[in-house]
Amino acid sequence: MIPDKDILQQDNIPGPTKEEIRCLVRCKSQVQADDVVVEVGCGTGGLTLEFAQTAYKVYSIDKNQEAVDLTQKNLLKFGLQDKVELMKGSAPEIFSKLPSFDVLMVGGSSGNLKPILKKGYRKLKNKGRIIVTAILLETRYNALKTLEELGLEVDMVEVFIAQGKHIKPGTMMQGLNPVAIITAQK
Repeated sequence: MIPDKDILQQDNIPGPTKEEIRCLVRCKSQVQADDVVVEVGCGTGGLTLEFAQTAYKVYSIDKNQEAVDLTQKNLLKFGLQDKVELMKGSAPEIFSKLPSFDVLMVGGSSGNLKPILKKGYRKLKNKGRIIVTAILLETRYNALKTLEELGLEVDMVEVFIAQGKHIKPGTMMQGLNPVAIITAQK
């Protein structure tokens, strides 16, 4: 796992997804060396970096050009640029340009989760996996509802991470945002 502190960040770009969450997402996604992964909402590229270490190919999508640029810098920093194709735009529109894929990872949807999941599902290979990370209650609800509409059996875990911060008398634990990791298999 790449430590959070080693990933280039910008205040105006979400991420990186915390290291402990990236670890769980990698585990839940079961990415293999011959897999093609599509990540929607790459932000700083934390998950893109993790997937690129294992997957055959990663297509990383974001609407924000600054996020795409920052992800590119992170890919160059870690020497993973050859395994990733960065794409700026709306995921449902970009899906039509992509080959079928093994894993769909949705980290950011800009409120368009339903069309992202429905169009992504059509491009997902048989036995392909879908992972949605959600900090908003509405995202959790929409992911569960949409995946069930697609006839998928859904699994969800809610993760609460606290990191230690050294202060004068000792170590204080600081809680991070709880994150739901929602998964399904085609």
